[in-house]
Amino acid sequence: MKHPIFRKIFLLAITLLTFRAGAQTLLDSTALDKLSDQDKPALLTQLAERSRINGEYDAAIAKARESMALAIKSKNISEATKAYAVQVSVYATTKQFVLSKNVSDTTLSLAQKSKQPVALAYAYYAQALFYNAIDNAEEVTKYCQLALKSLGKKDDPYLSAKLYYQLYMLSSRRDDVKNVNKYARAAAGNALKTNDYNLLGNCYIALSIAADYNYAGSKNELFRDSIIYYLNKTQGLYREYPKYVARKTYAMSCINSADYYLRYFSDTDLQAKANAIRYAGLANEVMKAAINGEEIRASGLGILSEYAKRDKNFIMAEAYLQEAYSVLKSKKVPYYSTMITVVTALSNFYEERGSYEKALEFQKKATEYSNKFFDEKRTLNAQKLEVQYEAEKKNNEVKLLKQSEKYARQQKYLYIGIAIASLLGLIFMFRSYHFRLRYSLQREKQLNLEKQDAELQMKLEKEEKARLKAEQQLLESQQQQLQKEVMANQLQLEHKKEMLFQIKEKLGVAPQLNINKIWNEELLLDNDFEEAKFQIQQVHPEFFSLLNQRAQQKLTALDLKLCAYLHLKMDTKKIAQLMHVEAKSVRMSRYRIKQKLGLGKEEDLNLFLQDIG
Repeated sequence: MKHPIFRKIFLLAITLLTFRAGAQTLLDSTALDKLSDQDKPALLTQLAERSRINGEYDAAIAKARESMALAIKSKNISEATKAYAVQVSVYATTKQFVLSKNVSDTTLSLAQKSKQPVALAYAYYAQALFYNAIDNAEEVTKYCQLALKSLGKKDDPYLSAKLYYQLYMLSSRRDDVKNVNKYARAAAGNALKTNDYNLLGNCYIALSIAADYNYAGSKNELFRDSIIYYLNKTQGLYREYPKYVARKTYAMSCINSADYYLRYFSDTDLQAKANAIRYAGLANEVMKAAINGEEIRASGLGILSEYAKRDKNFIMAEAYLQEAYSVLKSKKVPYYSTMITVVTALSNFYEERGSYEKALEFQKKATEYSNKFFDEKRTLNAQKLEVQYEAEKKNNEVKLLKQSEKYARQQKYLYIGIAIASLLGLIFMFRSYHFRLRYSLQREKQLNLEKQDAELQMKLEKEEKARLKAEQQLLESQQQQLQKEVMANQLQLEHKKEMLFQIKEKLGVAPQLNINKIWNEELLLDNDFEEAKFQIQQVHPEFFSLLNQRAQQKLTALDLKLCAYLHLKMDTKKIAQLMHVEAKSVRMSRYRIKQKLGLGKEEDLNLFLQDIG
């Protein structure tokens, strides 16, 4: 069975790692006054790291800066980069991303100038710490690999353990079981060569988590037993070296041990239950006076609450959860993710017990903390993105600077080559003078010919453009003439049709003329006005469509015919003759068409139709 509170702490174990200057003997602050300025930086860096893991961040920064100043004064660049790395770690832990980036860049710049492999390795490690803080896994991997490559054959097991531990953390985030095992073993193997027991304790926790992954995949009980074996190793280190193993490291191993018994043993196993309760109580007790121990205490209390619920001791289950809630609230800025888990557990507990008002109260708190957690994450993500953008911008500027330096070197070589070439040219100048003169004259003549050819070409292009323009104007003129001719022919056909109607009326009583046959033949020659309109549109396709678009009321075929006559500039009398109506009817039709086209009284229909044409 998994409990969300303590499971989170189980995974949190991968994030706690100490930094030590690499000295092989354990020193105390009382020995500081006995050391020379050259020997002090190593101890100061160790003390700074001890303050950092105990949550005393101001003291850690102060000691790291003192160490860095003394190291630079004595020109010990390797020790200076180690002190800088502690500062980067503190700023990363406290989410001061800008300071973390600035100090890591300063460290890298200092190490690159010194060209010392160990200094470069620590500078790359500082960069990895910064990019780990802003969740850029690709850059963390890159700088860890660069640091390991920079170390080469240099024997620095402490830094190697740190670097492999960083790679192990990245693998655990991706659930990459193969690399989790690989890097956890590499980190522990190097940590065993040092006297940094807190580092070794964290590596043992890493091995226990690797064993947990292995057991989840294989269900082999040997892996399950390895989990508690490595956690016991961490606890043994704390009992043997309490001054040099952080209480938080010990407390997390206890929480993970309690989690181990809770998840892998049945409710009826009284010994497992006793062990889990004992470890949860140890974690809670050891972190009572520790800085930033609230989350671990809440996790321990969560485990105790879980066992109380199993025993049907609901009073104690509630008390443990309420105490966890109070512990988390005592922190100025609570751990919102753990707080959400605790208040949700309280809400579920009260709901199961039928106390719906309290359940609702804590559910509201869960929502409130969820919103705060979201806001906090959003703010942090914005800061990370901003710092990452600035980091990438700065990295690009560095790349451009390096390219500029490369180009400058190339330019320098180029100038040297030019100077040599110029010297050689001077030696042979007199011998080649006449030859170059003749070549210059020929070249000038060739350029003049090319210039003349270009001018001639431009002139031909202008003439060609003028010719094309004239042809286009001619075509437009011919098209306009054709338009008028086609429209006139079509209107003549309409007139012919009207004449045929008159003949039919007059001679309809004389069947011997077979006027109906004549009428049908005439109709075949000129189908109807719609066909005439189609033909007109082949030459003047927009005339009738534009009229219909402008018309506010539908124009009849007779209206369109009258518009065509007016477009051809025929007067009223002529139009009346062609249409076999009185002039008065033509004027009435003109008035009606103006209304359909939406023209005002003062607007001239003839001019309007000419403009459309």
